[in-house]
Parts: sequence; structure tokens; C-alpha cells
Amino acid sequence: MPYTSELKKLIKIVEKTRPERVERKKRGEEFPAMSLSEREKILKYHPDFKEEGRSEIKVGPNKGYRIANEMVELLHAKSRVNPDLIHLSRIDYETDVLVIGGGGAGTAAALMAQKTGVKVLIATKLRHGDANTMMAEGGIQAATKNQKDSIYYHYLDALGGGHFRNDPDLVETLVTEAPKVMAWLENLGAMFTKFEDGRMKSLHGGGTSRKRMHYAGDITGAEIMRTIRDEARNYPNDIKVLEFSPAVELILNDQGACGGAVLYNLETEEYIVVKAKATVLATGGSGRLHIQEFMTTNHYGATGDGLIIAYRAGVPIKFLHTVQYHPTGAVFPEQAEGLLITEKFRGAGANVLNIDGEQFVYEREPRDVEAAAFIRECTVRGKGVPTPTGKFGVWLDSPMIDILNEKGTVRREFPGKWILFHRYGIDITQEPMLVYPTLHYQNGGLEINRKGETVVPGLIVGGEVSGGVHGENRLMGNSLLDVMVYGRIAGETAAAYARKQFKDGKLTLNHVKRYNKALQDSGIDLDGRVAPMILPDYSNPDVRKKQLTTDYTGTLR
Repeated sequence: MPYTSELKKLIKIVEKTRPERVERKKRGEEFPAMSLSEREKILKYHPDFKEEGRSEIKVGPNKGYRIANEMVELLHAKSRVNPDLIHLSRIDYETDVLVIGGGGAGTAAALMAQKTGVKVLIATKLRHGDANTMMAEGGIQAATKNQKDSIYYHYLDALGGGHFRNDPDLVETLVTEAPKVMAWLENLGAMFTKFEDGRMKSLHGGGTSRKRMHYAGDITGAEIMRTIRDEARNYPNDIKVLEFSPAVELILNDQGACGGAVLYNLETEEYIVVKAKATVLATGGSGRLHIQEFMTTNHYGATGDGLIIAYRAGVPIKFLHTVQYHPTGAVFPEQAEGLLITEKFRGAGANVLNIDGEQFVYEREPRDVEAAAFIRECTVRGKGVPTPTGKFGVWLDSPMIDILNEKGTVRREFPGKWILFHRYGIDITQEPMLVYPTLHYQNGGLEINRKGETVVPGLIVGGEVSGGVHGENRLMGNSLLDVMVYGRIAGETAAAYARKQFKDGKLTLNHVKRYNKALQDSGIDLDGRVAPMILPDYSNPDVRKKQLTTDYTGTLR
């Protein structure tokens, strides 16, 4: 729907302050960035700092760790399957490398594993490519051709963005592999936005000291996913894909190693047993848990399943006490609530403004700081812009981009967003967008080393389901980089394990029985909960219990 008459009156205030703001931009005068002490003060408004939003894990390797209530509820849930009714002697598929997840990390892993000659099977919850990778917009960081940049600066930026809590080995691998990933993607046919002479264009992102954000319009993730998915599905690659088949448990063997997984076919309601020499877990994030009832940018299947099944198998988690809320999620029109509005808009010159048309924060602060500033403006200072549904947001003044550059820049550089808003009767070359923080990224996850290995032999992890590389906050463009770098590494590690280190053993789900007993012994009120969630249920008004069901475990056929 177009802006209401009330919102159009408020847009007049934005237009009135715009000429002066444009002139300041042209003179190179930016709204002042915050000092470290100022950042620390404003972060108290970030959702991560609401202690009532957390609770303690009472079982497993991270017993005592306080994380989001919504995640704890899933960790404090019994398995969807009865281990005694799953007949592991009946193998439905046998493969060298099983890749769980068909997004960016999983597909990259499958490509790198298959390249070595091993047999690869991808099992994915929805369709191949239905993933957060597909929805990533802004860009991918890599220190490539800019003579003023280097992996050294990229390393420092990533550490600083993560509040210097990141695992330094993981960050070093991330930034060192970045240029190789860009070359690999280009060689596969990814079409990044370039100058006429063939050089890739780049922009700043929040928290970056150099322009190293490479992009493909505002559909960078979709372009990367298109490229690697086509590569995985086309000849001569021989990668088998099982769609609509999420993993509901990992299988271990009597050697203590991962021996595959139990899948659940959403269409036939059958359980599927897959035996594998090595397993790559690339199940992505958990935005559909709607932590603290925030809207989300995440795809429909992002329910944290990989965290649950790996934790039951004994893999520790780290940095899950922090979650990333992207500062600019659409809050109007209602049909687009939560949709990602790429940080690239702010990098290209769009100001962030309150109801009075005032700038109140530097547009390229790290995401947690930027989001906290938005929340403070709307909930504490009372300067948010009201929507017809009773929510509040701030203005993202996109028309500035055409004024600062040339007419047509917005439509050329942000085609996805121009088309989307145009459908609702809003021209973002003439009218600002209304935005508010939206649940975007799972900063933490499963503990890995720089080869993607976990404490469970034969279980390798890549992408958003892992934890450590981003510390307590991720910088823009390091997520697409993460899924490509650690997806590729996971595939190589899994293939090497399958060829040289695999030791066969009797398959078992005893770890699931032990976990269920630990839950029972802890005295937790399970209330019929089972996990993983698989899919959210939006018919349930209780946001914290959004899941397919509380007690349904599927039909055994």
C-alpha cells in the first residue's frame, strides 16, 4: 500500500531538511561516528542486553550458559523421533559425504567434496537454494584489487566489529581465503557489478575502514546462489539432492564418530536413514525463532535445526548469547515487514532520520550499535515515526542517493528494492523508506576449528550454523564470505576424512537416548516439546512456541 496521508505529511519534514543534508554530504561532512565509550553506552538498548530475554541451559556440554529463551526451549526439548523405532540396519542411502543443507555453505561444500571424486549427497529442508544466502543483498567483503586495502585491514575490521571476541584463527582464515573465493565465483560465472573497464565496484559497509564490499546490484546472495547451484546441478557434477528432507537427528557409530543422519521427508512423512563416511552440517541460522518477538529477514526454514541435533551429539556452542538485528528492516508497508533493506543504501549516502527529519546516528556504525540507536530513538526518546499498525520506525532517505550521484542510480544499484516498493505504490527514488531493526543473523553457533572440524569425528560444520568467526557481532558482507569460505573448507575436510580417516562402526542413536534422559533427570517441564522445530507455525499466537507442532513426530512407514 502507498504511504498514508499522515505519513506523507511527515515525509514533507524529511524533504525540508534534505537540501542542507545533501550539501553537507557534498562537502564531506558526515554525522560524527561514536567513540568506543559512546558505543558501549548505547548498546544497553540492544536486545542482547535484556537479561529477561535469556535463560540457562540445564543439560549438555554448555550447561549453565545463558542464551535466548527461544533457543533454550528447543535445547530443552526431546527428540522428534523415538530412537527405538528407527531401524538403523535399514539404510536408505549410503554415501561418502552427506551435506545437510542446500544453501550457500552446503552447496559450496558439495562442490569441493565432489571435485575430489567422492560420492556426495545433499539433503535440504526445502528446495535446493531456499536459504538465507538467497536473501542476502548488500555484498561480500574481500580485499582484492584496492591498493589501499589488504587482508590485514580486513582482519582488524572483522575483529573490531566482533568486539575483539572472535576466534582469531577463524578470522585469519576468513580474510585470507576471501580473494580466492572471489576468483572462484567469477570463474564459475558470478556476475558482480563492475566498471566499464572490468574492475569490480566496491563500497563501504558499517564498521569497515576500506571499500571492499563487492556486490551484484542488491541481489548479491541470489547471484552467488544461482551460480553455485547451477554448477552443482549441471553436468559433469554428479551430486544427488534430496529436497524437502530435513535432518532430524545425527547418527553416531560405536567408534564415537558421526555416521550419517536421520532425515524426515516432508512430502511422504517417511523417515530416511542415510549412512555417510563424513557429514557436513550447513543448516544455517535461526531467525524464524523470532527472538524477543522481533520480525525477521530470514527464510522460512531458518529454525536452528543444526544447532539442536549437533548439541545433542555433544558439540559445544559458542557466542549464542548474541544475535544480530539488522538495523534496516522494512516496517512499512505491512506486507513487507521484516524484509531486509540492505546496508548498501547507507553506504551509498542515504541518511537515517527521526520523525523531526534529524540525523541521530552515523549511518555506518557497526550493526549492533546502529540497531541500538534506532531502538533508543523509537522507544526511549519518543522520536520514532508511527505506522498505521501501531509500530514505529525511522526514515531511510533513499532519494539522497540519486541527488548525490546521478538520476537513475537507485534503480540501477538497487533494482530488487525499487521493484518491491514500486509494487506497493512507493517510489524510493522520490520517497524515503520506513525501517526498524529486524532479526537477521545468528552470530554464534557450533564450535569449530579452522578446518570446520568439531569434537565429533566425521562431523564438519560450515556457514551460519558455526560460531566464533564473527565474535559478538558480524560486519556486513562477512556472512556471504563466511558461507563461501567455510563451506568450501568443510567440503574439502569432509572429503579428506571420508577417504583417509573414516572407520566404520555400528550405527546408533544412543546419544539421543542419553540426552532425553538428561532432560528428564534435570526436572525440566518439557510440556510435550520436541525439536528440531523444522518449520514455524504462524497460526499460533504465542510467538515463542511457533513450530510445526509440539508433539507430532511423523508417520513411520
